[in-house]
Amino acid sequence: MTGWNANDIPDQHGRTAIVTGANSGIGYVTARELARRGARVVLACRDETRGRDAEERMREEVPKARLRFAPLDLADLASVRAFAGWYDKVGFRAEGDGRCDSDADDQLDLLVNNAGVMALPYGITADGFERQFGVNHLGHFALTGLLLPKLLATPGSRVVSVSSGLHMLSNIDLGDLNSEGGYHRWIAYARSKSANLLFVHELSRRLARARADVLVAAAHPGYAATNLQTAGPRMEGRRRVERLVELGNRIVAQPAEAGALPSLHAATAPGVAPDSFTGPRVQGLRGAPVRSWRAPWTRDDRAGELLWDASEQLTGVRYEGLEPSFGG
Repeated sequence: MTGWNANDIPDQHGRTAIVTGANSGIGYVTARELARRGARVVLACRDETRGRDAEERMREEVPKARLRFAPLDLADLASVRAFAGWYDKVGFRAEGDGRCDSDADDQLDLLVNNAGVMALPYGITADGFERQFGVNHLGHFALTGLLLPKLLATPGSRVVSVSSGLHMLSNIDLGDLNSEGGYHRWIAYARSKSANLLFVHELSRRLARARADVLVAAAHPGYAATNLQTAGPRMEGRRRVERLVELGNRIVAQPAEAGALPSLHAATAPGVAPDSFTGPRVQGLRGAPVRSWRAPWTRDDRAGELLWDASEQLTGVRYEGLEPSFGG
C-alpha cells in the first residue's frame, strides 16, 4: 500500500484557503493541490515578484485555479496586519477575473501557516525579534489571531501549522525567547519549531474550551528538497556548503510534492484530530503521511500558556473570545 496521497484530497469546491510561503517548495505544492481540488487559494508571499510568478505558474498547471496573490512579510508585524486587513476588506471580491465567488467574502476555511526560515545567521525582524522565532512563530501567531474572527465564523475551518521533526533538538527557553543570551542557528530553529507545536497545543485547548468549530493541527514534511536548506549558506556566501546541501537534496531528500502531503492531509483529510502532528511514515523522513512522534514538552500545558502570554505581549495581538485554558 502506498498510503494517503494527493489523489485522496477531498473535493474543496466552495472552500477558501490561505497558504503562507506559497511561492516555492511545499507551500507551492500545498496551494496548487488545494486549487486543483477546487479551493479558492490566497498565495501569501513576502516577495511580490516571486509570488506573482508562482501564481502564473500555478494557473498554467491548473488552468481553472481560483487564485489571489497578496503580499505578506511575517518578519514585519505591520505587513501581517496589512494582509489581515486586506483579506477582511478585499479577499476574493476584487480584481474580477470571472473565477471568484461573491459568497466567499466572509469565510476562511483553511489557514496553512507554512512559511518559515531555517538555520539562518543571526538577524532580527522589523520589530526587533530574533529572526527565526519572529518569522516562524510570532508572525504566524499574529496572523492567526488577526484572522480568527473569519475562522470562527466558518463552520469546520482548520488551521495547520508546519513544524519540523528537528523540533526535538530543543525546547523553547521562556526566559530567552529572542536568543539574547547566545545564538546557535540550529537551536534557535528547533526552539521556533517547538513553539509552533506549543502554539497548536494551546490554541486547540482554548478552542475546545470555547466549543469553537475550528480544528488546529500540525504537520512536518520530513526531509524534503526545498530552498530552506540552502538559504543560510547562500546568505553567508558558503558556496561549498550550499553545493553539498544541494547534492543531499537531490540524492536523499524526497521531492516537495511528497513533502507537502502531511500538510495536505492535516488540512483536508477526514478524522484529523485536534492538536495532532502529521509527518512522513518512514522514520519521519519520507513516505506517506501518518501520526508523527513529538517531544513531550510540546504538550506542556503550563509552557503553552506562558508562551501564549508572551506572544500576545510581543505582538500586541489578542485572541478575542478565547479564554485561557487553565488546565481545561
